[in-house]
Amino acid sequence: MAPGRLRGAWSAYRLRWKRRQLIWRAIRAGRRLTPLADRTATIARGEILLFATLRNEAARIPEFLDHYRRLGVGHFLIVDNDSDDGTDRLLRDLPDISLWRATDSYRDARFGMDWLGALLFRHGHGHWCVTVDADEMLVYPDCDRRDLSELTAFLDARGVAGMGALMLDLYPRAALGQADAPPGAPLTHRLPYFDAGPYRCRVQQPRRNRWVQGGVRERVFFAERPRRAPTLNKLPLIRWRRGFAYVNSTHSMLPPRLNDLYDGPGDARLSGVLLHGKFLPDIVARSREELARRQHFADPDAYASYHRALIRAPVLWHRDSVRYQGPQQLVDLRLMGAAGWQGDPAAEG
Repeated sequence: MAPGRLRGAWSAYRLRWKRRQLIWRAIRAGRRLTPLADRTATIARGEILLFATLRNEAARIPEFLDHYRRLGVGHFLIVDNDSDDGTDRLLRDLPDISLWRATDSYRDARFGMDWLGALLFRHGHGHWCVTVDADEMLVYPDCDRRDLSELTAFLDARGVAGMGALMLDLYPRAALGQADAPPGAPLTHRLPYFDAGPYRCRVQQPRRNRWVQGGVRERVFFAERPRRAPTLNKLPLIRWRRGFAYVNSTHSMLPPRLNDLYDGPGDARLSGVLLHGKFLPDIVARSREELARRQHFADPDAYASYHRALIRAPVLWHRDSVRYQGPQQLVDLRLMGAAGWQGDPAAEG
């Protein structure tokens, strides 16, 4: 065998082994989950499922559930990581939610992905699955009039296994710790601004995973260290199979072909945006907590300065900030694509 083909075969073998390791790791982690309300027996064939890990999200949960129910999610499978604000009590009696408690370290569970991997393995096979954080609201072209069942039928008809999305940070006009509308108002009223660019995308080998960076967090917090800026591409909507595995949050997957589903902003293929509500007023208190808990980064010391900067409550708004107007605006800005979906077959593929 030629050296190049030998290297390729060895790389493919290593990736298959990595995928098996991640799946077995998730299965083991799943055995440590405590069911609080297991209603998975009620999941219907073809029902769209949502998977999330959360902690102390009682204030966000009502809008989160309402948003995804409107999109057409039929059942929520949620892991509560030892909340102490009543999040578990809020969720456990709702008929479309199955709830588990995890008391182990979020960081040691690959930032919750081992727990979700177990639930995806058990319950996600054959379903279209949305995997998101509690501060992420998925939007896509025409989502105000076409639900996820129509979207996934479109993808199924074209043999497409999933849809990528840009994580778009929303922020207020005022300093962090404040919002532009009172509690209870929609997220896009409380945090109405975003950075329309610049964003850049690179392909990383050997998994072929994309690495999108840029936006407001890089502009404000990582201007001197842009390679440390957060990864903004995600694969939140996948027709799940038991052989699939998320590698780094929902930023990348195995097998590698799934990472080819999305090339970041500017990709004409149908994609979405995750409206990211990280910068609600509780961000200052959460950043203080994270400095103590050290659960959200593989190398917490490298990001301590970032959390200290958040605690100082800077103003993220600047003269080029854009006010959110709706999903079509994001299509027009090329932050998400709509090929074929909005009647442009020539752009498809």
